[in-house]
Amino acid sequence: MPEKKTLDRARADKQAGKSPSTQAGEFIREQIHHIRQGRHGARSAKQAIAIGLSEARRSGVELPPPSAGKTSETTRKKAARDYDRGHGAAPRSTATAKRSRASENALKRESSAAASPRALSRHARAAAAQRSPVERSAAARRAAQTKGAAGRSAAARRAAHTRQSP
Repeated sequence: MPEKKTLDRARADKQAGKSPSTQAGEFIREQIHHIRQGRHGARSAKQAIAIGLSEARRSGVELPPPSAGKTSETTRKKAARDYDRGHGAAPRSTATAKRSRASENALKRESSAAASPRALSRHARAAAAQRSPVERSAAARRAAQTKGAAGRSAAARRAAHTRQSP
C-alpha cells in the first residue's frame, strides 16, 4: 500500500499535466526509499522499478501495460491485471495472509544494493542503450521544452561552464 504523501505527489503531478510515467515515478521513488531504509530489498534495480510501476497501476495511474513484444506475456498480463485493478475491477481473489507474508519475507531476504546510486546508474545507462539515438534525441528535445526559458538558460550556462578549459 503506497504512503499518503506518495499518492498526493502523484496526484499533484497529474494536476500539473505531467505524463503518467512521471506520476508513476513517485511510486518508484517510494520503493527506492523503502529499500534504502532497509524495509525490504530487491534482486535488482529493475525489480525495484517493477514493484513501483505495479503499485502505480493499482493506484489508478493511467499507465497502460507494455505493448506486445516489449516484455514477456506474463509481465504484460500482470501489468494489465494491475491496471484493471486500479480502474475499478474487482480482485480475482484476495491474497491469503500466508502468501502475502511469504512474498514480503522473500523481499526482506534480498540485499539493498539494488537501490544504490551505482545500480540505478547502471540500469539507466542500460535502458538508454536500448533506445535508438533518434529516440534519445527526441526525449531530450521534449525534456528541454518542459524546462521553460529560465531552465533552458540555466542548463546552457552549466553546459558552457563544463566546456571551459581549466
